[in-house]
Amino acid sequence: MAKGPCEVDMIRVEIIAGGDVQRVGFRDAVWKIARNLGLSGTVQNLEPYDVSIVAEGEEDALKEFLKAINIQAGPIRVQTLKVNWSAATGEFPYFKILRGDWQEELGERFDVAVGLLHRGIEVGEQNLMVSKENLMISKENLSIGKMMLEKQDKMLEKQDGMLEKQDRTIETQDETLDEIRGMRSDLHENANKRLARIEEDIVEIKRSIRELGGSCN
Repeated sequence: MAKGPCEVDMIRVEIIAGGDVQRVGFRDAVWKIARNLGLSGTVQNLEPYDVSIVAEGEEDALKEFLKAINIQAGPIRVQTLKVNWSAATGEFPYFKILRGDWQEELGERFDVAVGLLHRGIEVGEQNLMVSKENLMISKENLSIGKMMLEKQDKMLEKQDGMLEKQDRTIETQDETLDEIRGMRSDLHENANKRLARIEEDIVEIKRSIRELGGSCN
């Protein structure tokens, strides 16, 4: 029977994941990834240490699934992925976790909680280190800021000194100008006095000449 234009080939991948994959929340992570990609299948613990995964779906989604489950974060450390491809059977209505007995599951949940707590402590310590580094940087920036302010204060003091010198220079110039004006005034007064005396002398000379019988215009 020929496939319709909208039908897509569904394939199957069987995976054995090795590493730190049991009692660390790996199955829950796989389940969330499969659900987001629209896959069907199962995930379950495989004695003694591995995890067995069966997934069916479109080829591109399964390839993305393989990349996503190669988790290297927190307590989960996937070291190996043994992969086997085959035709899909369509036996799974959705993706689910196949769990063991309640004692095993309870122990795993406890281990996951402890692992998350440990991870939270590690993250807290890392954040504390980052906070300390930021505090050191802030102190260095504050020190640099103080140095810059001190230099600015010194520059302002120098500018104030230069302004004072300019003020003194202007005062000296004003005093010099006043002295020059005074000298010009004195010279003008002296010149006027001398001219007045000369005119008086000329008048006296003319008078003497007339008395002697001479003529003088």
